Amino acid sequence: MDIQRKSNAKKKMIQRAVLVVVGLVAIGGITLGLKHLPTAAPTADPGTLWPGTVEQGDMIRQVRGLGTLVPEDIVWIPAVTDAHVDKLNLKAGAVVKPDTIIMELSDPQLQQNLLDAEASLKGAESAFADLKVTTQSNYLNQKAQAATVEAQMKNAKLQADTDRGLNKQGLVPDLQAQKSATDALELENRYKIEQERLKIAEESIKSQLDVQQTRVDQARELYNLRKSQVDHLHVRAGMNGKLTLVSVEVGQHVTPGANLARVADPNKLKAELKIAETQAKDIAIGQEASIDTRNGIITGKVIRIDAAATNGTVTVDASLEGELPRGARPDLNVEGTITLERLINIVYVGRPVHGQENSTVGLFKYSDDMKSATRVQVKLGRASVNTIEVLDGTLKPGEKVVLSDTSQYDNYDRIRISG
Repeated sequence: MDIQRKSNAKKKMIQRAVLVVVGLVAIGGITLGLKHLPTAAPTADPGTLWPGTVEQGDMIRQVRGLGTLVPEDIVWIPAVTDAHVDKLNLKAGAVVKPDTIIMELSDPQLQQNLLDAEASLKGAESAFADLKVTTQSNYLNQKAQAATVEAQMKNAKLQADTDRGLNKQGLVPDLQAQKSATDALELENRYKIEQERLKIAEESIKSQLDVQQTRVDQARELYNLRKSQVDHLHVRAGMNGKLTLVSVEVGQHVTPGANLARVADPNKLKAELKIAETQAKDIAIGQEASIDTRNGIITGKVIRIDAAATNGTVTVDASLEGELPRGARPDLNVEGTITLERLINIVYVGRPVHGQENSTVGLFKYSDDMKSATRVQVKLGRASVNTIEVLDGTLKPGEKVVLSDTSQYDNYDRIRISG
């Protein structure tokens, strides 16, 4: 009887083990099956989604950037010499004319230099006047001497002619006739020498006066320079416009070249826009631009493009055409839009949040009943501010896609839309 009980107990243990193994296998199979079941689509609130419709037609490519209005005509007024600021006559914002004195500077050394230069000029002019009188007097003496020799020569020639005639008649001896001829010839030679001396004296006078005139000119230039430096102590605007900046204070010492103030014409403004360097490659001179001043939109054209990017942006200048809106003034913050080109008869869609030019992105395409959306891969082409070109046939005109940020659904290929 004991043997039979042991045998039954052993059979029951084997049966239990088999049941346990079968149960474990079944649980594993169920788990594996559940893992291969499709993940349930999440539900999205339609209020959090931004839909866009695929369209076909012409698309205007544009780029946009923030910037400021700046004057086209700006004059920086520098210090000409070392000086101290004595007085500020005007503050920034004042309307000025070319002769308006903005500030007063002082430099005692400049005043002394001006007095010294004035004395040097007067001395040079006095020396020139004295030299002119002296040389003219000497020249007149030389000329008088030449005239005397000329008169003597003429008299001697008359005497020689007379003696020659009388000699032929036997009334004057040969020796006297020869002596008269010799005297006339000698005086003629002396007259020629006097003429040469007179010519040399004339050239010498001109040379001496030219040298002294050069000294006078140099002294006058130095005087004008010193006078100009002193005059620049009265800092003038130099143009019609508005004083936009005063960069010094009373009592401050300034050095040559230091900027003292800035004057600009507030009626001639341009927009200085900062365009992202990735979007600036297609910008060209002459392209149309529109500038939003928050108080009106002004049309214009691109007139200058920086050669290099700074901090990820390229500075683009746009002219302003037409009447400026009220409130337009230098340093006003504006937003500018530049038109690059018009793309003819293409398929395009609103620009997705993460849709970059010439890239492939995953977008959720709405179903016909707008109750769900399925992810599709879309190849994008050229971009504008708010739209972008669709290059492949994944999206058809009239279909709708989600343009807003869907990064929270990156692990899903389909979403349900509530409501």
